[in-house]
Amino acid sequence: MKDYVFTSESITEGHPDKICDTIADAILDEALRQDKNSKMAVEATIKDEFVLIYGEADTKAKIDFEGIAKKVIKNIGYEEEYQVMVKVNKQSSEIHQAVVQDGSIGAGDQGIMFGYACDDTEEYMPAPIAYAHKLAKQLSEVRRTHPILRPDGKTQVSVEYENDQIKRIDTIVVSTQHTPDVSQQEIANLIMKEVITPVIPDELLDEDTRYLINPSGSFIVGGSFGDSGTTGRKIVVDTYGGMGRIGGGCFSSKDPSKVDRSAAYYCRYVAKNIVAHQLARKCEIQVAYAIGKVKPISILLDTFGTGTMSDEDLLDIVKKNFNFEVKNIIEELDLLKPIYQATACYGHFGRNEFRWEKVIDLKY
Repeated sequence: MKDYVFTSESITEGHPDKICDTIADAILDEALRQDKNSKMAVEATIKDEFVLIYGEADTKAKIDFEGIAKKVIKNIGYEEEYQVMVKVNKQSSEIHQAVVQDGSIGAGDQGIMFGYACDDTEEYMPAPIAYAHKLAKQLSEVRRTHPILRPDGKTQVSVEYENDQIKRIDTIVVSTQHTPDVSQQEIANLIMKEVITPVIPDELLDEDTRYLINPSGSFIVGGSFGDSGTTGRKIVVDTYGGMGRIGGGCFSSKDPSKVDRSAAYYCRYVAKNIVAHQLARKCEIQVAYAIGKVKPISILLDTFGTGTMSDEDLLDIVKKNFNFEVKNIIEELDLLKPIYQATACYGHFGRNEFRWEKVIDLKY
């Protein structure tokens, strides 16, 4: 279809799944801060005032799992007292031997990863997810200065395309947790004035654009008291909002030897460079790895008919300019630093503070 409406959603850091992503990546950062060779896959689950931290860790770091979890939750804005249970074992020696090799690094697991970029926005991200993230981030900033709003929230943006080009925004949905002593009209006025208007370009809005603010009515009970949360359940929010394909694994909690994370970052890096160099309007990269193997077992490029040359020729350019070996990915993207808590909310892509968003010179 050339004419269509595409919708993507985002969530705030107060959403229970994002609480868990943030806890997991805060733990990873602390491990890497003390021991850059840490191998980590420590996740979290939350319900009501109970937090379970569990997984595998092979690290020299001394980690206060309970303290990190409680600090994250408090910084998000929840004031309840939480009980934390920890069940973390050492990484399997079989996996460790497969990953850590003489002078190189093997993939931490088998799997497929995707990277995507398009020319919808200046960040080379699909417009629906880009605007949904901006609304969610703005909502989080606004609620910190307005006590009537609470940390949990969701956003959703439907973009109308005509001839595969952005035409207008059809619908905006914002749901925000709030205190009991406020009317829905007050919330709607605040969200329109301080969340939607500063973020969404006027030229994309018209008299037919629909605004649905707290469409379910009151939203007083939120966070882990309104729903359970688990690390890694929002992989569509974390990536491209459904417009680009996603692989089989989440990102949060995983150190860069896990290609679910590092290779997905590298695929985005490659796809963005293809689009940024105007070699295609859209580009998707797929790679596949086998556990313990240094190089991918396959690489696929698809520009959906938008390339300035054949996909085969573009793949040759990719292979000349990019090295998908796990060790190179980690070194080129500088992934052994404690940078991951910042990725946990508002998407892992389209944010220029991260190395995988850098546009480099290509030789072709």
